[in-house]
Amino acid sequence: MGTTASDAGATTTSGATAGAAAGLDSGTGARSGAADVRPATAVDRPGGVDLADPAFWGLPAPVRTAAFAELRRLPAPARFGAGHGRGQGQGHGRGGRDQGFHALVRHADVVEASRTPDVFLSGPGVTTPEPARWVRLLFGDSMVNLDDPRHAQLRRIVSRAFTPRLLSRVEEDIRRVATELVDRVEHERPRDFVNAVAAELPFRVICDMMGIPAEIRRAILDQVNHASEHTGVARPLRERLRTPGRGLRALARMQGMVAALGRERRRRPADDLISALVTADVDGRRLTGRELGAFFSLLLVAGVETTRNALAHGLHLLTVHPGQRALLLGDLDRHLGGAVDEIVRHSTPIIQFRRTLAVDHRLGGPDGPLLRAGEKVVLYYGSANHDETVFADPEAFDITRTPNPHLGFGGGGPHYCLGAHLARQEMKVLYRELFTRLPEVRSVGEPDLAPSSFDHRVRSLRFTF
Repeated sequence: MGTTASDAGATTTSGATAGAAAGLDSGTGARSGAADVRPATAVDRPGGVDLADPAFWGLPAPVRTAAFAELRRLPAPARFGAGHGRGQGQGHGRGGRDQGFHALVRHADVVEASRTPDVFLSGPGVTTPEPARWVRLLFGDSMVNLDDPRHAQLRRIVSRAFTPRLLSRVEEDIRRVATELVDRVEHERPRDFVNAVAAELPFRVICDMMGIPAEIRRAILDQVNHASEHTGVARPLRERLRTPGRGLRALARMQGMVAALGRERRRRPADDLISALVTADVDGRRLTGRELGAFFSLLLVAGVETTRNALAHGLHLLTVHPGQRALLLGDLDRHLGGAVDEIVRHSTPIIQFRRTLAVDHRLGGPDGPLLRAGEKVVLYYGSANHDETVFADPEAFDITRTPNPHLGFGGGGPHYCLGAHLARQEMKVLYRELFTRLPEVRSVGEPDLAPSSFDHRVRSLRFTF
């Protein structure tokens, strides 16, 4: 999650393009006639738990929470898809062959997979379904779908562009935008916190940072929404056929706008991130137009959606836990940082990413379960963030939780979210402004959640003050 060079927590470009290209929008596994190639150390899933079935993600939260707790108690990662469940075609690797996947649900396993990139590869694709080869050629590779050395090269270019001057200006922008949004809430009293506040803050901050002209921002936001609206969400076949390629067309339009801006900034650089990215020279390399488009899509789809969802979940959590809310408002300086991290842990805006085994590997050490080269694993960050062996009383919302080694920004390693600091800043500044000026602000009713297997998406959240 994050909004600068986000490389871990994200509904990424690859998520939108993968679903659009394959005509599939749900789940993390599938059903096919592929042979069962499980190693002897693999275990079957508990009865009634099927992470590959899109219906699982529409179950009540307590049911899913209990299912993940049961999976964490197993001696080895359970396997889904490849004839093991009711998944509907979303576990395919390249070429359409369903390989199934092992579910990594423990904190230690997700950390190991994240920090061993030479074993757990991102290059084949981290989303489900994996992006088709022609999509990657057409739209460029998102950083999340790259391994070293290409990933390291792009990350160096992006990191070099984030100068101290740029970051200082971004922090000023966050404060300004947060103030303007709370001004509007006071005067207009909107009903939906997501549209009025949570989505606006990261979108405006990213556009200001990139140097996107005001006159095309709404058009870009429309394309972002079209590209990501069905990521991880099951849809009836007739609905998928009614709008084939809609997400890809939206991405193409959005990237075309950004590529045009990149060409303009190469000729006439300005004091913005696009100019820095297209003129930066790191080891003789700078971002191409296609790379710029892929990076911008990642920033928008990942940064806006994840921060938006975290902000909305946070308001609701602080509403339904009045004791924690009173503690926070009683001393914002002391508790705001802890509250932000606990919101990210408890809600975990990104549910999962996948990896592909480069070599045979025993998880957790020489006596651990064996994973075979070429097999798929899915890293379930939300489950890891509720691991009883790491977090005492993990279902409790506790803004004083210390330590709080959550994986809401990824499990570390080269794909850890470079935007983690900025995401935290956006949340802290917005909540400070909101609770200082409108201390009675609270959510009304339950959030409208998308039944997504990919992100903990809040469609809308009514609020009042």
